[in-house]
Amino acid sequence: MLLAIDCGNTNTVFSIREGDDFLATWRIATDHKRTADEYFVWLSTLMMLNKLDVKIDSAIISSTAPRVVFNLRVLCDRYYGCRPYVVGRPGCVLPVAPRVDQGTTVGPDRLVNATSAFDRHGGNLVVVDFGTATTFDVVDTDGAYIGGVIAPGVNLSLEALHMAAAALPHVDVSRPDRVIGTNTVACMQSGVYWGYIGLVEGIVRQIRAERDRPMRVIGTGGLAPLFEQGTEIFDAIEEDLTMHGLVLIHDHNRRLESA
Repeated sequence: MLLAIDCGNTNTVFSIREGDDFLATWRIATDHKRTADEYFVWLSTLMMLNKLDVKIDSAIISSTAPRVVFNLRVLCDRYYGCRPYVVGRPGCVLPVAPRVDQGTTVGPDRLVNATSAFDRHGGNLVVVDFGTATTFDVVDTDGAYIGGVIAPGVNLSLEALHMAAAALPHVDVSRPDRVIGTNTVACMQSGVYWGYIGLVEGIVRQIRAERDRPMRVIGTGGLAPLFEQGTEIFDAIEEDLTMHGLVLIHDHNRRLESA
């Protein structure tokens, strides 16, 4: 039974997988002060409430918050008796190594998404992830991550706008009925929504021109379905892209160990 953990800057997602199926997926706020014992109590309670009587014997972690990894590793070792693979750390090998500048540290989530997208869609891809940051990951013909773009995330931009201009309120991210807003909230929603549509289309256009070849675009992240409504740039939206990639990397390392 596999425990796959995707730790982002805002939330951490835990998924339990048996065979070809995910049995359950839960989300918790990312907090580097949360201990292994707290994680175990939380997970055990959710398993009990969902009537899951399972034995976890393997684990894999992807984390963009390095300080959280220690307690997640302790969780796996102390309570499940397994040494987790940690993407981006020694001992966890990717199916295809990234090709970036020497000494560059690539976010583990970006490596996982590249692996997953290649498995589902082949090479020559741009993976757009609407997370805390909005990232664009370029996947080469053979599945290698070869670089990308990092832009401020949608909610981060809204928060910065509110903090910098005290008169502007907090607003939800939604697709406005019209581009021209007739009140403050509508103006902000239009600026963020259509502004990010323009950002995505513009960056993808530049990537395609620089690569000088057709590039399919895969969207992921919680806001991807919303932004898909405003553009035809996306070839597919993948809600479980990261978890699928974690399973692929886990299985790849298991095969290497048993070879």
